[in-house]
Amino acid sequence: MNRKLKSFSVLLLSLLMLASCKDSDSTPDPRHDWQSRNAQWFTEVYDAAKASIAQAKAQYPNGDDWEQHCDWRLYKTLLKSQDVGGVSTDYIVCKINQQGKDVKKPGDEDLWSAAYTDSVRLYYRAWIMDENYPESKTNMTVFSQSYYGDFDETKVAPIAMPVISTVEGFMTALQYMVKGDDWDVYIPQQLAYKENASDYVPAYSTLLYRIRIESIHKSGTGLSEWR
Repeated sequence: MNRKLKSFSVLLLSLLMLASCKDSDSTPDPRHDWQSRNAQWFTEVYDAAKASIAQAKAQYPNGDDWEQHCDWRLYKTLLKSQDVGGVSTDYIVCKINQQGKDVKKPGDEDLWSAAYTDSVRLYYRAWIMDENYPESKTNMTVFSQSYYGDFDETKVAPIAMPVISTVEGFMTALQYMVKGDDWDVYIPQQLAYKENASDYVPAYSTLLYRIRIESIHKSGTGLSEWR
């Protein structure tokens, strides 16, 4: 009897140790609640940009004077009506790092903003939210880029792409940018890849791009030689 009891005790102890090992080996999913955390990130950026714009408009109420005193912009996707406000996720959030030329004169068509039928040459780097967000709000994960290391336009070449080939939020940004513009563009998941995932971008990801426009090429004119 004692022998059977001893054997049962050893078996029970082994099962408990196995369970303990499984518990200690399990690690939390770093992308848990990914959709809602990405939505939270975009909402925070959107609200901050909206507040900054409102403050600038209050201080400089004449026409578009506020734009000279505020680096933030909110642009509604061009695939939806511009006549109604819409919800926050209908918009991209843009921070202007550098403004290019916006001189719309005959013969200077390359200085105009792009249409969806046009092509552009640009530099970009793209990030998704850090897995530790919101604990780490400054570190982002690069998922795509057209250059490596620090940006130096004398050492890197821009890539060419049709405006219409990009995701909805990126396409909207390009149609507001002009030659020489350098913007940070925050794109909500609804205007990015939505429920679609890839090897580098999980489904329902908010995207952050830094876009630098080298040149804009109107539809039907082809791409001129770079430099």
